[in-house]
Amino acid sequence: MSMQDVKKTDILIVGVGGQGTLLASRVLGKYALDAGFDVKLSEVHGMAQRGGSVMTYVRIGKDIASPVIDEGGADFILAFEKLEALRYLHYLSPEGQILYSTQEIMPMPVVTGAAEYPRDIEARLPGTGIDALGLALEAGNGRAANSVMLGALCKKLGFDREKFEAALLACIPQKTAEINKKAFALGCGAV
Repeated sequence: MSMQDVKKTDILIVGVGGQGTLLASRVLGKYALDAGFDVKLSEVHGMAQRGGSVMTYVRIGKDIASPVIDEGGADFILAFEKLEALRYLHYLSPEGQILYSTQEIMPMPVVTGAAEYPRDIEARLPGTGIDALGLALEAGNGRAANSVMLGALCKKLGFDREKFEAALLACIPQKTAEINKKAFALGCGAV
């Protein structure tokens, strides 16, 4: 899917606080704005700074009125942690796609022993799992896992790779540019 063909694309980005989901939404927004589209972003997060659930709506199109994506309305879910992918699966449209990191971050009820982390998550997810953390470490820093996921999203949606990478580089500290470029390329190659 090229941006020229986009009438409206609704992307839900989910993860855990500190994983870079908000940065990912800004990169997507910059890419779409640079391509001449209307973009609406909306963040919903609870205890994000303490590892809580974070979700961001990104709506791209010609004329977007509302920043909110309804349940069952997401064309794409980009999940930075697989339990979060499962938690928000009900937002995926019947024709939608999901791309998720296979990373496991234990939520507080699991850490305290009040609950168990589900073992069958990947069997319940209809999308593509990527070892984003492993690829980010290969690029030089585990914190670049979000760039791995953005590279995979770029490839999966058929976005212009050079322009998407430029949007990414414009949104990050320049001292991290080389690692993020490597991570982005590894993400593109993962799907």
